[in-house]
Amino acid sequence: MQRFQLTIPPFVFQIETDIPVVIDNARRIYKSAFIEDINNDNYVDYFLSATYSNGVRRFFRPQARFLCDDREPFKPLHANQAFAMLEWGMNWTVAAHELDYAIVHSAVLAKEGKAILFPAPPGSGKSTLTSHLSQNGWRLLSDEMALIDPTTMRVRPFVRPICLKNRSIDLAKKWFPEACFSTVAANTHKGDVIHMAAPDDAVAACNESAEIVGVVYPNYRADTTLDIYKLSMTESFMQLVSNSFNFTVVGNESFDTITKVIEKAQHFEIFYNDLHEVNSFLLDEIISSSKDEHEH
Repeated sequence: MQRFQLTIPPFVFQIETDIPVVIDNARRIYKSAFIEDINNDNYVDYFLSATYSNGVRRFFRPQARFLCDDREPFKPLHANQAFAMLEWGMNWTVAAHELDYAIVHSAVLAKEGKAILFPAPPGSGKSTLTSHLSQNGWRLLSDEMALIDPTTMRVRPFVRPICLKNRSIDLAKKWFPEACFSTVAANTHKGDVIHMAAPDDAVAACNESAEIVGVVYPNYRADTTLDIYKLSMTESFMQLVSNSFNFTVVGNESFDTITKVIEKAQHFEIFYNDLHEVNSFLLDEIISSSKDEHEH
């Protein structure tokens, strides 16, 4: 059994595992955030494990279990899917336990200190869009969750790898041959899954929060040009709440936080098939206009 820590501000995770694919991928993907020589004086937020299931099954159909403080939120998966399960488990751990932030299921990218949230359901192309922007001048804050500080209304980075699925895997490897990828977790409930390491500049800026200036709900459509719909605050609020992990738990503070974010940001739903068109729209219509507002 091996132990290591992942220092991913604002959290520190300690992971116990006996599955080689977990430790090998974690070392490759997290780079300097991966700490093998554990210092017991370090404060650890969450203790997790990804280990083989016991019994004879291990020898003819090995399975992996994920536990957080002895709780097991998922059914065991095939051992080859163990690193993907750990990533999903880290998402679950923060979403289920963290009360210091209003947490929204959303990608977050920033330009010149101005952040845009991209809440979206599976199949919307969110992670493909995230990977493209993160490799083309945007700073990645998160692929999966926006941590919004109720005291400042700013979004806190939680810089982790980008989860890519099925067709997006080949696209990302073609587009970004220099990027670092995990091994493929085949035949998960989401299909084939791979994780792409966050860019080095995003990791270096992992303590720099950003002002939220836009909320964009992306929808990939292979047969459409860029269609843009401006949403009212009410329309955006309802969608943002539906993507909130801890809205009902945190209560009034989360309601107030999301309301203030809604009041300050621009809101759009987009349908697209060209990532470069999306990039131009984000720069011209959201980032530039937010800068103009501050100048006036």
